[in-house]
Amino acid sequence: MVSSMAGLTTADVLSRRAQHGANRLPEARTRGFGRSFLAQFGDVMVIILLVAGAIAGFAGELSDLIAIAVIVVLNALLGAAQEQRAERALASLRKLTALSAHVRRDGATRTIPADELVPDDVVLIEAGNVVPADLQLVEAAQLGAAEAVLTGESDVVDKMAHSESTAEPRADDRRDWVYQGTTIVRGRGVGIVTATGERTQLGRIAALLRDEEQPPTPLQRRLGQLGRQLSAAATVLCAVILALGLLRGEPFGLMLMTALSIAVAAIPEALPAVVTMSLAIGARRLARRSALIRRLPAVETLGSVTYICADKTGTLTENRMRVETVGNGYDRRQAAADDDEPFDAALLDAMAICNDVAVSPSGEMTGDPMEVALCAFAENAAHRKPEVEARLPRIAELTFSSERASMSTFHRSSPGESEVRMFTKGAPERVLAMCDRTSNGAPVDAGFVMRQVEEMARSGLRVLALATRTLSSVPADPATAERELTLVGLVGLFDPPRAGAREAVALCRSAGVHVVMITGDHAMTAQSIARRLEIGSEEVAPLTGSELRALDDAALAAQVEGVRVYARVSPEDKIRIVKALQAQGEFVAMTGDGVNDAPALRRADIGIAMGRGGTDVAREASAMVLLDDDFATIVAAVREGRRIYDNIRKFIRYVLTGNVGEIVALLVAPIVGLPLPLLPIQILWVNLVTDGLPGLAFVTEPAERGIMDRPPRPPGENVLARGLWQQVLWAGVLIGGITLAVQSLGLGAGSAHWRSMTFTTLAFAQMSLALALRSERESLFRQGLLSNPALLGAVSLTVVLQMAVLYVPALRTVFHTEGLTGGEMLVVVGASCLVFAAVETEKLVRRRRSGIPSRSVRRSLAIRARSPD
Repeated sequence: MVSSMAGLTTADVLSRRAQHGANRLPEARTRGFGRSFLAQFGDVMVIILLVAGAIAGFAGELSDLIAIAVIVVLNALLGAAQEQRAERALASLRKLTALSAHVRRDGATRTIPADELVPDDVVLIEAGNVVPADLQLVEAAQLGAAEAVLTGESDVVDKMAHSESTAEPRADDRRDWVYQGTTIVRGRGVGIVTATGERTQLGRIAALLRDEEQPPTPLQRRLGQLGRQLSAAATVLCAVILALGLLRGEPFGLMLMTALSIAVAAIPEALPAVVTMSLAIGARRLARRSALIRRLPAVETLGSVTYICADKTGTLTENRMRVETVGNGYDRRQAAADDDEPFDAALLDAMAICNDVAVSPSGEMTGDPMEVALCAFAENAAHRKPEVEARLPRIAELTFSSERASMSTFHRSSPGESEVRMFTKGAPERVLAMCDRTSNGAPVDAGFVMRQVEEMARSGLRVLALATRTLSSVPADPATAERELTLVGLVGLFDPPRAGAREAVALCRSAGVHVVMITGDHAMTAQSIARRLEIGSEEVAPLTGSELRALDDAALAAQVEGVRVYARVSPEDKIRIVKALQAQGEFVAMTGDGVNDAPALRRADIGIAMGRGGTDVAREASAMVLLDDDFATIVAAVREGRRIYDNIRKFIRYVLTGNVGEIVALLVAPIVGLPLPLLPIQILWVNLVTDGLPGLAFVTEPAERGIMDRPPRPPGENVLARGLWQQVLWAGVLIGGITLAVQSLGLGAGSAHWRSMTFTTLAFAQMSLALALRSERESLFRQGLLSNPALLGAVSLTVVLQMAVLYVPALRTVFHTEGLTGGEMLVVVGASCLVFAAVETEKLVRRRRSGIPSRSVRRSLAIRARSPD
């Protein structure tokens, strides 16, 4: 039988892991590379290609058949590689989001990944934890669990300890068990692992769902709709091109092949897969910046955030509290932490043991930073927690909750005696309501004490009140003992603002993102920190929780956009704040760390949980987890989200513009009396090489300058909004027109290479476009060619491949090309560069219209600013 105090030994763990395996739920089966490769052949566009190849084979065009087969295989390889890369990125994210567990092993408490649990492990659980395995409870203090994930019932189930092992548990009637995936909403306990992985209650359910597919992201759905619209348009175009060719007397087989090739070229069928990969890779980049994305849509929606509602403690501040001042509640003495004057013994006892701080044998303290600060202060005054606990062992407790805003613990006065000492700590107004005297026996002057609290809070201190009471025994309902307490002191703790938080708030202002600070602290404490971080205006007082609750929904919605600081709020108040902002059309990111924060995190457009100090429940409810609990990381994530969305738009613009150019050239040529500018095999080649590597390289494009100097995009904005479809149209028509102009020039000059010139112009024009589209506003010369090596390499490789098609004899036979002369190549390159020049000119015009000065003007202004005159 395992000891619940010592836990398993390392040898026990290794033995059980070999027998039972990892504590993992059954996962959906993922496709290997082979299955991914074969799945590509079920795509509609690939089927069209195969039909085209069959037609070529029946027509005796074996070279075309071979070339189409090669292109189909290359397309399948690229598609499978993209799918596998995206799956690997998602798998890495799943590992990062894995739960942890607090266990006792080898006589010490440690934190391990939950998938390392084995049967008979001793697990410590508390409010906010998601249960990591099925456990039988051996200790339980006011423990309550939400088991809706298993039973569908929303009521909290009270739990109790049981020392005897029993038969296989049933989730519907066992009170001495807690189950994997359920949530601890109050109290704390200790349990022995009885089942892990597939053998848990949740594992049996997960086994039934392992083949369920993940639903598409909102962006994928919008792009899927765009793909269907393009498919319909491509069908109409195919019919038109086929009819025009037949009217001109072109062979039916050639025109059918051309029409099918146009269908393939017109539809960016890989777009949803590329977008998924972009989001997954972007999420991994964010993880390296300590922002863990739990749901891919959050990457897309980060760029739309208009309000960030951030907790003060730990997010805007360091969460490294220290005791600054100590008051006693009956005079105005405030002793500094290093004061030689002795402190009240009852106050130091309360600071040492009215908490859930764990102290290791080496003396290291772990737990809530505020409670650690109290313990450390008491230890410096010779009241070490282990020694005080040995003298006053805990026998009962009333755990902290946001509703109670306090915590009480009950301790045996000395071994063998029945007298009980009770200690309480919490918000001053809450604790004062329980007290009737101070430590010198005088009645509590609540007004006088609250003036002390306000004075301390005005200095930016978080203030706690501590009290005590002596009882003959613990009442049947411990909550009834929270009265007639003796106030033993006020403690002011300081939590300095994080380095860089002020700058991050300023960056949000320039980006059109409003920062709202939310705290459970005193209003004056909140206003002091807000003043240091330049959040809001000093003229506007914080809105307190009591004031907020006095407002109805309409009144709150009317003033919510003007409030920047909330004080003394509860987690329930957060939901009303989120709803009120959303009712005004705002897009809200909300931070939280507690169990009761979960509804607000789910309600927010982007729920952000704390990775260090947060609870498992908060993390499960969130779309993003801050691994460093730092507000500046949220701002960095918003910036990264904007970059990712910008690059997706650039990719879409590039692909659609190239497709429009190809369609314009093939559609207009018969109308103006020109022969078909490209053969079907050439159309397929251009589509493969230009939409492949250069398109994917846009994922790596750095963020544009000034990305945080513009307002957020509207949440419901279409991906083609802000003029993108107009840009696609005119640039596509330009590419098509230039291609036809080169064709006409070649035909007019009597060149036998006119089709190779046309073919190469279309390919090079799209490479020119790729370089120009790296920024929506900034010139490539300002960015620098080397600022995105991946795109430069992709463009260079595409040019080399196109040159190989022209000059390698075997490829010339397949693609029906001829090598170009120096003069012809000069014409091709010059015509292709016109696309680059046109797009750069358009960007210059837009910069001037928006009032952005040119580089030379900026340099002149800078010189003038440095002039002593």
